Amino acid sequence: MAANDERKRVVILGGGVCGLYAARILARQGVPVTVVEKEDIFGGLALSRKCGNNFYDQGVHMLHAYDKAIFEDCREMMGSERVEVNLDARIRWAEGYYRYPLQFGDMIRGMDTLTLGQCVLGLFFAQLRNRVAPWEPRDCEEALIQLYGRPLYAFFFKEFTTRYWGMPPTMMSAQFVRRKMPRLTAVDAIKKVLAMVGIKEKPGRSVESALLEETLHYSQTGAETLPRAIAGRIERDGGVLYPSHLPEAVVVEGGRVRAVRCRNIATRGDLFEIPCDYCISTIPLPSIIATLEPAAPPEITGAAAKLRHLPIVIYGMLVRKERALDCLYVYYRERIFHRVGEPKNAGLKVDPPDHTVLIVEMTCQEGDAKWNGEDSAKEAVFTDLEAEGVCRREEIEEIHILRNCHGYPVFDFGYEPYHEKIVGHLATIGNLDSTGRQGGFCFPNMHSAMRMGADAAEKGIEYLAGGSRAHK
Repeated sequence: MAANDERKRVVILGGGVCGLYAARILARQGVPVTVVEKEDIFGGLALSRKCGNNFYDQGVHMLHAYDKAIFEDCREMMGSERVEVNLDARIRWAEGYYRYPLQFGDMIRGMDTLTLGQCVLGLFFAQLRNRVAPWEPRDCEEALIQLYGRPLYAFFFKEFTTRYWGMPPTMMSAQFVRRKMPRLTAVDAIKKVLAMVGIKEKPGRSVESALLEETLHYSQTGAETLPRAIAGRIERDGGVLYPSHLPEAVVVEGGRVRAVRCRNIATRGDLFEIPCDYCISTIPLPSIIATLEPAAPPEITGAAAKLRHLPIVIYGMLVRKERALDCLYVYYRERIFHRVGEPKNAGLKVDPPDHTVLIVEMTCQEGDAKWNGEDSAKEAVFTDLEAEGVCRREEIEEIHILRNCHGYPVFDFGYEPYHEKIVGHLATIGNLDSTGRQGGFCFPNMHSAMRMGADAAEKGIEYLAGGSRAHK
């Protein structure tokens, strides 16, 4: 396909790492591509904002090297800005801090003898039951019990999952465990012993656990470097970027997207159309359904209203302390926050240099005290940071709040039929591909999201060249 073929244009909705990397692949191959992003900067959930003299990441986002092709491409784009850092994550567990993912020996040290015995016995019987009489769990609670046994579920998962997601596991789909929750690495040692006597776990019951040792890739200006580098390469290769633009209509004619109608939400400018021969959507599924013109049938819009997201809020803090943590980040199970990161330990440049930056992550609901940054929420954060010995409240000089209402797709109980209806309806639009964390309603990490974007781009190129539609 010729690069100057104006009839074959791709529009990408959403400028997170998935959408950006899809645009990167397209622009590199000479395909006219336009990215429409509602925020004023690119990066999506992996964005980073400069507030005052420092950058504050919207969570802990560092590049992995699992996908060699994507990593090598990103390494070249980041150039000398890339900083290598060894993974050093901790989890607050049983009055101490242990390496994350939690290891078997550490888990033993965190349990009394009776509880440990009950958990091991429960795991044994769960594995035996799965071997002798396999069963299909109805909800998240049953899926966790199937995976770990009832005592370990009650001890380790039940309360934390309820607090984190704002609902008990009985109200969540079993798919949550299979598609989001990583295996508890500490239990793997027991499962290996059971496997030696023929009691093996069925594959695919949970996500692979995180690596204990790994090299991550970051920069002195934080997570903003990678999306900025990709965006710059897209423009260099002829792509067009529209930050601060909201897609108000995806115009469908004859079962194909003909154009995307959008406006600059910063200036409230006039609506304008971007002609489209192929559309890749990485925005939330309810959002793409809401923008379809003509409107989707009532049963589809009704299904879209049933899909929910759990918002996240980040309190980025400038702290008058040279160092607050002795690692990159710590997971907490019993605090108002679920993770605290210190990006300075990964190479972030902080001004003044004798200060540090903390990234305090919390799940919340839109409009609640944490989301609004109310004094009560800040006080709770300060209290817990002091209790953990991270910093004192008088050392906190600045607080910058970053919010995202689509932090995590919620796999609540019974969501599957609604999701299937939406996916089925979008599949009737021949040149539309909805993908990525939001567009796929799933939980990829950063490099996996970029791979999803690359795959979507290749499918788009195949479609524009007249090939088959493998993803429909």
